[in-house]
Amino acid sequence: MHLDPRPLVLSLIGITKRFGPLTANDHIDLDVRAGEIVALLGENGAGKTTLMSILFGHYVADEGMVSIAGADGQLTPLPGGSAEAALAAGIGMVHQHFALAENLTGFENIVLGTRPLWSFGLGGREARAKIERLIAESGLNVDLDVKVARLSVGEQQRIEILKALYRDVRVLILDEPTAVLTPQEADGLFATVRKLSAKGLAVIFISHKLHEVLALCERVVVLRGGAKVADRPTAGADREMLAELMVGRAIPPRERPPATPGAPVLSLKGVSVGKPGERDRLEDADLDVRAGEIVGIAGVSGNGQGALAALVAGLAAPRTGQLHICGQPAVAADPRARLAADVGRIPEDRHRDGTIGALSVAENYVLETMGAPENQSFGFIRRADIRARAAAAIRAYDVRCPGPGASIRALSGGNMQKVVLARVLEREPKLVLAHQPTRGLDIGATTDVHRRLIAARGRGAAVLLISEDLDELFALSDRIAVVHAGHLSPAMDAGNLDVKTVGLMMAGHSAGEAA
Repeated sequence: MHLDPRPLVLSLIGITKRFGPLTANDHIDLDVRAGEIVALLGENGAGKTTLMSILFGHYVADEGMVSIAGADGQLTPLPGGSAEAALAAGIGMVHQHFALAENLTGFENIVLGTRPLWSFGLGGREARAKIERLIAESGLNVDLDVKVARLSVGEQQRIEILKALYRDVRVLILDEPTAVLTPQEADGLFATVRKLSAKGLAVIFISHKLHEVLALCERVVVLRGGAKVADRPTAGADREMLAELMVGRAIPPRERPPATPGAPVLSLKGVSVGKPGERDRLEDADLDVRAGEIVGIAGVSGNGQGALAALVAGLAAPRTGQLHICGQPAVAADPRARLAADVGRIPEDRHRDGTIGALSVAENYVLETMGAPENQSFGFIRRADIRARAAAAIRAYDVRCPGPGASIRALSGGNMQKVVLARVLEREPKLVLAHQPTRGLDIGATTDVHRRLIAARGRGAAVLLISEDLDELFALSDRIAVVHAGHLSPAMDAGNLDVKTVGLMMAGHSAGEAA
């Protein structure tokens, strides 16, 4: 067996964490060496987040030890439950949802929190010199004096990485780092990560995008059911092998029969939504989504997808133009009217817009249809019937939870999403708004969601799919439109497009320029 000569910088031995009867991490060992890029994979609920939370000091392990190499190269135990100690020891983390103050500049965000409260200023000259050196060494080019609110998503991510590098981290955790990037920005990020690893930075890469794992990482660690089930080089591995390791079974290939589109179910003619000048707005948009087809909307987050989703969901009204649903004009912002018009809504943010944390799984399952006859009788809620139907949905959608009476806030994000999907798709609506339907889901759950959306299309539903995952858009969509700075392109046949072209359109190029 070939021994890696690079020095060990991080060692986790026997990490175990329990939440009541649930064992989230079960005696996990993990070593990471200087300059190594290691992927951490697993299904929703496999234990990845818990393990990284222990490493970053948010949780304390019930058993086991975390050690990190000091300046002398010797491994030293890391005190548990202290994010401050983890940062001081050289562990940094870039979360999927950035933690930046948008009213401050990039420079201010990077140095924020690095000086004592009683110190004068931000140590401007020395700090700027250090950041500029880091930019030169890493290639993370960004204007430090522009407020973060005016930076692109890719530029904001560079600020996040520079924040970690400024604190002299030696282990960098990247959590779903390409979720909001164009393909070109993702390629740039990978080039930066490779450059940093060549200088000795150890990287732990968490992603559901297996092709990215295979392209970037040299080793992959797979968790399943809280235990480590694989630790192997990516050389010689493929997506099918990694997927099977994650879920414990072979993932069947996705089948998408040809579409047979019917009449338009959703129609936008010259529609504008939101105030002029707002970032997430829609300007003079034309779009038809027909029965029996899936139309995908591609774009970097914040370019108008939110306005389009709010319009279809009944949370916003057109400022100009005409909106028709099933041939009927929809003028007002009226969520109840959208439900009555047979619109099924899968919102982008399952925590804020998709569920009510204080209610049970069963109550959230009927949240939009509580007044329907099957849920009420003579003014009384039919709780037994609701629980029975919710239990059937839990089985059908493989929701990992104690039962229909469990509080939904106790579920993982992926399982919460499954409840939302069951609530929407089991009603068999005529129009499905699927806004980031698989965000945060593992490959097994994602495959199931895709199968269900294709089935909805097959029974004649019109599906509007808004996603930042281009692989998902190309796998499901019959036609794809691209939104940038509030402007929506015509919907084009997905078979005539490729990822590179759509990525360039997401960055603001016209279809002709991109082609």
